[in-house]
Amino acid sequence: MGGPTHESLGSTRRCELRHTFVMAARISPGSFAPGRNLRHQRGDATPEWALAGGPNHHLELGPGPLAVAEWESAGLTLPDLEAIRRHRLHRVRTTLEEFGYDGVLVMDPMNIRYITDTTNMQLWVMHNAARYAFMSADGHVVLWDYDGCEFLAAHHDHVSEVRPAIGSTYFLAGDRFGEIAQRWADDVAEVIREHCGDDARVAVDQVNWLEGQALSGHGVRIERGQQLMELARVIKCDDEIAALRCAGHACVETMREMRESAEPGMTEKDIWAMLHAGNIRRGGEWIETQILASGPRTNPWFQEASARVVENGDMLAYDTDLVGAYGMCVDISRSWVIGDRPPTAEQSRVHGLALKQIETNIELLRAGVTVEELTFKSWYPPDTEYRHYSCLFHGVGQCDEYPEVYFPPAWDDWGIDCTLEPGMVMTVESYVGPRSGGEGVKLEEQVVITDDGYELLAHYPLDL
Repeated sequence: MGGPTHESLGSTRRCELRHTFVMAARISPGSFAPGRNLRHQRGDATPEWALAGGPNHHLELGPGPLAVAEWESAGLTLPDLEAIRRHRLHRVRTTLEEFGYDGVLVMDPMNIRYITDTTNMQLWVMHNAARYAFMSADGHVVLWDYDGCEFLAAHHDHVSEVRPAIGSTYFLAGDRFGEIAQRWADDVAEVIREHCGDDARVAVDQVNWLEGQALSGHGVRIERGQQLMELARVIKCDDEIAALRCAGHACVETMREMRESAEPGMTEKDIWAMLHAGNIRRGGEWIETQILASGPRTNPWFQEASARVVENGDMLAYDTDLVGAYGMCVDISRSWVIGDRPPTAEQSRVHGLALKQIETNIELLRAGVTVEELTFKSWYPPDTEYRHYSCLFHGVGQCDEYPEVYFPPAWDDWGIDCTLEPGMVMTVESYVGPRSGGEGVKLEEQVVITDDGYELLAHYPLDL
């Protein structure tokens, strides 16, 4: 098999803890100390610390023997994680230059992962602002991590500095949130001033209003960080595509297990739990939604997995929406008939419409096509007779990403100027639910745009 192994990727860095770690004078256990009390040192230098941040780090250990063995058997090449990291930093620096920004401050965990390739309680920090990162236009990367978690970035040669995060949400700060928001701004502004000078233009992806006001008070001009990061993330390098192939294969193997084991008498949640279990066993991270439905719950769409008992002959439809191996998203959908009954004529008819939408619209995906062309050249059943999905196509990478392609009636309100390029990853969507009643069908495929068309990134049959 071609490509590096995970062991070789980690071996040269395992105990080379070359970063400058910024530790706070501890006020109390679990506290978030103010930036002005920071001092620089190299971590606590204990064997436990070195192991946790080196060979025992979960990103160094990799997806595990089950996933790797399946990928080797399938002839897949493992991604070069260092190549991915270099590509992502280059994309951010290039995009900063294009916009003329001095740096970018990110608080969205997906953007933190993109810049630093580090993780820490990814779902928890989505609603607790206890982790953030900054990258200057000259490539200096500072990560603020949850208190006591400095070692989690020790595997990464491209993180220049780690500081303890200062969390000013009400949960973390209580009635002192105003005071602590100012501490947060003082600390961040100190870094920005050091690496960008005064009156810096800094893109920020998301920030609490009070923190944003305090940061502006330091003379920092806040720019549009969500736009910058989405545009940076939109083009994938060859090794990111390799990672997506591996994540897609892991997802498909899990779907096979689901299909072989799902049977009448199980609940929707019983079946849905198989996708979670298989994803985690194969190095995956989480699933973004719980969209799985059976029988009468398949129409309308977007109903979450329930305690309903699946019956023989039911349609089962689901959307994977999972963040899999290497933190890459696999967003595909399938619909099956459960049990030993053959599909009914109506199930086959509705499925045929959904399949036609997928097979017709996927052929539109190529470099040079515009979002406007995708919008108005796509085929879908008449919306007077059938409910459809919320969009026709959308980008994907670490999660659902830019661009989103809506149906023609939404063009005036939502249409955007965007052209597909090689290296963009897109999904093509289809949901068909008769407005007259009955079961619905959900299908979705995920592809990378190539120089001469597209490549499917997860191979699993679309049949019932």
